[in-house]
Amino acid sequence: MKPSFTCLYFLENEKHLILEIKRTDLPQDAELSEVFLWLVMEKERKLILPLTFRSMDSSGEVQERFFEQGYLKFNNLTGTYIEKFNSGQHQLGNKSGNPLQAEIIDIIAEYLA
Repeated sequence: MKPSFTCLYFLENEKHLILEIKRTDLPQDAELSEVFLWLVMEKERKLILPLTFRSMDSSGEVQERFFEQGYLKFNNLTGTYIEKFNSGQHQLGNKSGNPLQAEIIDIIAEYLA
């Protein structure tokens, strides 16, 4: 069975996608860490790397997510992802609510399989 999922958050720049997905193909008793996943995709190599979720905060219009690999801060329009290990900083556009391209859906489904 092909994995199925819903995209909850979708941020993008020229080189990367950062997504939160909710798997809809898992049993009801699946662990939340298996159901909700944060992923980074390197567009050029079509490589997906998981982000290990640690905590979150939201205040008004600003959302923050803390991962083992870095920190993401975003609002309805833009976001910034700061990598923990190599201090890279990525400015992103918030595309949440826009449909994912078929190629991206296929790459994620292959990653989840």
